[in-house]
Amino acid sequence: MSLLLLLIPLIGVGLVTVEANYGLSLINNIRIKSIALTTSIVNLIVSLVMFILFDFSSKQFQFIEEHYQISYFDIYLGVDVIMLLLESLLLAVFLVLDVLLFYIFFESILPPLFLLIGLFAHVESPLSGSIILAGIVLKLSLYGIFRLMLPLLPKASINYTYVIYVIGVITILYASFSTLRTIDIKELIAYSSVSHAAVYLIGAFSNTIQGIEGSIVLGLAHGFVSSGLFICAGGILYDRSSTRLITYYRGMAQVMPIFSVLFFILALGNSGTPLTLNFLGEFMSLYGVFERMPILGVLASTSIVFSAAYTIFMYNRIVFGGSYSLYFVENIGDVTRREFIMLLVFVILTVLFGIYPAPILDGLHYSVSSLIYNVN
Repeated sequence: MSLLLLLIPLIGVGLVTVEANYGLSLINNIRIKSIALTTSIVNLIVSLVMFILFDFSSKQFQFIEEHYQISYFDIYLGVDVIMLLLESLLLAVFLVLDVLLFYIFFESILPPLFLLIGLFAHVESPLSGSIILAGIVLKLSLYGIFRLMLPLLPKASINYTYVIYVIGVITILYASFSTLRTIDIKELIAYSSVSHAAVYLIGAFSNTIQGIEGSIVLGLAHGFVSSGLFICAGGILYDRSSTRLITYYRGMAQVMPIFSVLFFILALGNSGTPLTLNFLGEFMSLYGVFERMPILGVLASTSIVFSAAYTIFMYNRIVFGGSYSLYFVENIGDVTRREFIMLLVFVILTVLFGIYPAPILDGLHYSVSSLIYNVN
């Protein structure tokens, strides 16, 4: 099943390539989008089946497949607790259990990302690129820490934690101040992702169950909220007005009430408000940091204040902040059914797991406990 999860996107790549060779007419574009969507949905279904069948009471790898036909290294796949080519490479990183293959696939992600960011930079990238970068690619570093650094280099991770914490706190402060001054919606969301990534990074090195579980939870929550905010900024507001400058958006609540409500809940999640999954992740991460190094933990906790400042300030300017222009009255409508469903999925996941996080925490506890390094 692990190999199937890896091959499905590659089959989609082949089908899209064949379809693209016939030209880029309207019919071909529709077929290409249909193939990409179908491939992603099939992969999602396979992933959900594996998640349901996964035994969280064991810390062993599951759904293991081994292929010894290749010399020098084995194809060794398993599962631990969308641009199809990049999706395949990302899935390969999370599936391979061989360290050499992990390194190969981890590095193989860089050329597609280099092209994506080189052609557009993170803020200018298309909507799907921004969502993948924020929702998945930013989590690769976190996965690498849990898969390689903490199990293989526990003593070094303990001894040099202060270096990581200092870098993390500087990142939180610098990214937060940079986010406060920006007037570009998508840029603001992208910069805020850097600050949140620094929080779950330092939580991962806390050597406490709360901190490590919190970093994983925050990484998951950030994937939900950041993706939803990128849809709000790039998929809804920018598509309707062709501008990302906050200056031009005033009083959107008057013309887009449903959008404003969904946007508000996602903004609360990005601020780490209680009853959202982001609050749980940030609180546990910062608690673990404070247990390890109290002074740096207090400094890192400023991320809560800053995230609320730049997120609510952005929301207030866009949704309220004055009267809308005649241009917006004629050209901007509220969310469509497709946009409403997409945003509602992220909102439900953020709030539901924020209120009842037991399914996530119970599944993490046994595996996380094995990462704790006992210092004599």
